[in-house]
Amino acid sequence: MFEHDPTDPHEVGLNAERLAAVPAFFEKNYLDTGKLPCMATLISRNGEIALEDYRGTTELGGGKPIGPETIFRIYSMTKPITSLAAMMLFEEGKLRLDHDVARYIPEFADVEVFDSGSREDYKTRKPDRPMKVLDLFTHTSGLTYGFMMQSEVDALYRKEKIGRPDETLQEMAKRLAKLPLECSPGDEWWYSHSTDVLGAIVEIASGMELDQFFRERITGPLGMVDTDFWVPEDKIDRLMACYEKNAITGEVKQSDGAGASSKLYSKRPKLLNGGGGLVSTVRDYHRFCLMLLRGGTLDGARIISPKTWEFMRQNHLPGGQTIRDMGRSLFSEVITGGTGFGLGGSVVTDVVDTQQPGSEGTFSWGGLASTFFWVDPEEEIIGIQMTQLMPSSTYPMRPQFQQLAYAAVDW
Repeated sequence: MFEHDPTDPHEVGLNAERLAAVPAFFEKNYLDTGKLPCMATLISRNGEIALEDYRGTTELGGGKPIGPETIFRIYSMTKPITSLAAMMLFEEGKLRLDHDVARYIPEFADVEVFDSGSREDYKTRKPDRPMKVLDLFTHTSGLTYGFMMQSEVDALYRKEKIGRPDETLQEMAKRLAKLPLECSPGDEWWYSHSTDVLGAIVEIASGMELDQFFRERITGPLGMVDTDFWVPEDKIDRLMACYEKNAITGEVKQSDGAGASSKLYSKRPKLLNGGGGLVSTVRDYHRFCLMLLRGGTLDGARIISPKTWEFMRQNHLPGGQTIRDMGRSLFSEVITGGTGFGLGGSVVTDVVDTQQPGSEGTFSWGGLASTFFWVDPEEEIIGIQMTQLMPSSTYPMRPQFQQLAYAAVDW
């Protein structure tokens, strides 16, 4: 769903020439050099689309040109949507941020913290306090990800195959509770399966599977017609290929195919990955961002209260710390300096410390395959960038995108 063609950038205080330089930069430096198969770019201000640009193809060296209909794997850009779902239940009194996670998933009452040893032989201790629902929103739960390659705990995740496709979200959450935490809840910031566990709580508190909740309560009302955990047969030819670059060898290989050759998205998965399972389009995700910018409503659909959205984009890390202050995780989807974490996404707390232009209170996050968004309530700017290359840390595309976009602001 799309209301109209892009508006004249000058009407919303953006310089047309500088705005056009944004996709041109990525074409010259990433597409023409063969680093990326494509780049989709959208920038809006005051709710008006000022730039919507699609360059490249659905496959490296082939495929067909991308466009508004192209479907991307958005991975961790799923997290803000799952977090929003939980806050909708919060508004209904069905959960609280200070509730113990064990209230919803009893297995977490016995979770322990890794103390010493190796993945094969280790000792644990009791956490200093129970894991709270808030910890899941902010990645301060003590959970981690198996791809971190940082500790014995993430090695245990790989050994136990956390996130395997033959289990449900709730089954995965229960297995996570049997493994040790990296730290006591609230002590450190670790990027993690926290939002998956939060998604399991959404299912438990709502009595609905996560994809059903999304369709009935979020994506359906917002007209996000191409956003789901899988791509149906009549749309599968719109799914582009995904690639992965080996950090050591520099080799780029296809991790999942385009269209019907996709091994992961051509049918409804058993595991509805609340932390990274969705696919979407640039236009669909813009509708989600625009709903946030407008205080929780879009085209007559009230999703959340403006006060709830205001609450979500505050820094909820203990003592006003930043991700850099608290983080032992080597991986983050955003710059960690000057950046706290809200309920489902990062929040700029000190523009100078981010080392790039922007505004305090900007809410953002990205996905593993180099998708990214931000919502700047002060300037009323939304930026969305999508391609398909893992990991997202391969190139500095996100800060480049933002510095180029803010350079286009005239007034």
